[in-house]
Amino acid sequence: MNLPLTMRAVEASAFSIDALRLVERSVPLPRRGEILLRVRAASLNYRDLAILAEAYMPSLPLPYVPASDACGEVVALGEEVTRFQLGDRVIPVYTQGWHDGMPTLELRTQRTLGGPLDGVLQEFLRVPAQDAVAAPAGLSAVEAATLPIAAVTAWSTLQEGGVKPGDTVLVQGTGGVALFALQFAKAAGARVVLLSSSDAKLERGRALGADTLINYRSHPQWAPLVREATGGRGVEIVVETTGSTLAQSIAATTFGGFVGVVGFLAGYEATIPLRSLIGPMVRVQGIAVGSRSRFEAAMRAMRTHGIKPVIDSTFPLEETAKAFAHMRQGAHFGKIAISL
Repeated sequence: MNLPLTMRAVEASAFSIDALRLVERSVPLPRRGEILLRVRAASLNYRDLAILAEAYMPSLPLPYVPASDACGEVVALGEEVTRFQLGDRVIPVYTQGWHDGMPTLELRTQRTLGGPLDGVLQEFLRVPAQDAVAAPAGLSAVEAATLPIAAVTAWSTLQEGGVKPGDTVLVQGTGGVALFALQFAKAAGARVVLLSSSDAKLERGRALGADTLINYRSHPQWAPLVREATGGRGVEIVVETTGSTLAQSIAATTFGGFVGVVGFLAGYEATIPLRSLIGPMVRVQGIAVGSRSRFEAAMRAMRTHGIKPVIDSTFPLEETAKAFAHMRQGAHFGKIAISL
């Protein structure tokens, strides 16, 4: 295609939803080893909202382009690119340069899209070909754009926890990571205990396969209910999206179980009794999304088991501020997407 000279992009000139503006930027050209994508869809993560609220990465230089997750079409190739061809549908990897194994500190702190690297809320995006994956054929651009953080984080948590048939997995909430975790756990032959503050959301979770439903607003001390639902044993794996509930998650975990800490929806601090950690030999691990190879494995699992992303709503690029406000309200079920 003939590339335009300029494109639309969303910039934040300050750490505020009200500071989001639609601006015009120059279209970048791919350099050696890079591809240029015409971005078709993006999705929002809680991390994006936390950055915009100056609660995460407060020293990020302004202005910046938010969001890390997108799907687009390859419209230009740099020299020596053989991984993709023109017209391929492609998803950039959240942590650029993390291909397998453990990442380096530099990759984790300096090479993530949506901060400190420029985000994906722009019509054209340039990334190294090695730092993108082919989008699944059975998913729309909007659906594919929900995968880089939410699906990979859910998949990584269950893999690190060693999920197996007959396990019970505790999933907190009904956001993107939680619903992917629910679906991956069921595909692995596990039972799922789902927590939410909304009975209506819990029922929607039941339709996705959740076995036990607990309203944490009605039952703020929910750990005993989780143990009761598992015959007193506790769960093998917890997908901890809240952060501040870590003590209850540990209390709900079986001997030798695993708690994957993936988020901080309710704050950055948690107090835990050390005996509850040491005595039952519970393993607590931070999960920082995952590598390119983990991403590709998650997509293979989705294809094999027919797993589809749950989309709450889709906003046009010019209504990005409304999309962030919708996320801040916390009423969504699944992923919030942006169409470009």
